[in-house]
Amino acid sequence: MEAHRRPEPVGPEEAPRPHREPRATLDEELDGLRDDVLRLGGRVEDAVERAGRALIERDVDLADHVRWEDAETNELQRRINAEITTLIATQQPMARDVRIILGLHHASAELERMGDYAVNIAKLAQQMASEPETPIFPQIPKMAQVCREQLRAAMRALVDVSEEAARAVCARDDELDELYDEVYETAFRLMESAPERARQATHMLFAAHQLERLGDRVTNIGEDVVYLATGRVEDLNN
Repeated sequence: MEAHRRPEPVGPEEAPRPHREPRATLDEELDGLRDDVLRLGGRVEDAVERAGRALIERDVDLADHVRWEDAETNELQRRINAEITTLIATQQPMARDVRIILGLHHASAELERMGDYAVNIAKLAQQMASEPETPIFPQIPKMAQVCREQLRAAMRALVDVSEEAARAVCARDDELDELYDEVYETAFRLMESAPERARQATHMLFAAHQLERLGDRVTNIGEDVVYLATGRVEDLNN
């Protein structure tokens, strides 16, 4: 009869690894993805604030910072895309998870485009700084403020998947449209009354247009949140 053999000790390299539930891993990665999209939203909000301030204060250096730092914004958006690709390939998310992932992917793309609008405003600020000073139309700082508030609210709605908050974000787009119409009329009145200031009026009109388009992008994120919350695709940018 063979003697009972004790099991040999397991070396450190062979020690069993702790088991992690796939769902827990997926939830952790989704949380990390949300955090990165929020970080991207924060960067864009900051860029819009500084670009608007550069325009008002004729601050060329501040406008330069907005332009330089856009590269970091673009890099963060590329990292988010890589995270999404890895998550889908390795975690086998379920249908609702895929909907959330695609919503975050679309939001990050919209945010990257908003960052481009901030850069365009910064470029306009630099052009205006080299020209005779013309008071900024008061609607433009108000538009920048509404855009920042709208963007911040959209990020909260995205994290909370709140249909109500998302609809409130989209509703404010009418406010931006009205302000843009006022800028349009003010610019043309200035061109008529003071043709020598037509260039400055055109630059301010272009800046307002960038902000109006930025608001449309925020509304797109609001529509994504409504889809995440309800499963319905709605056009809320009328």
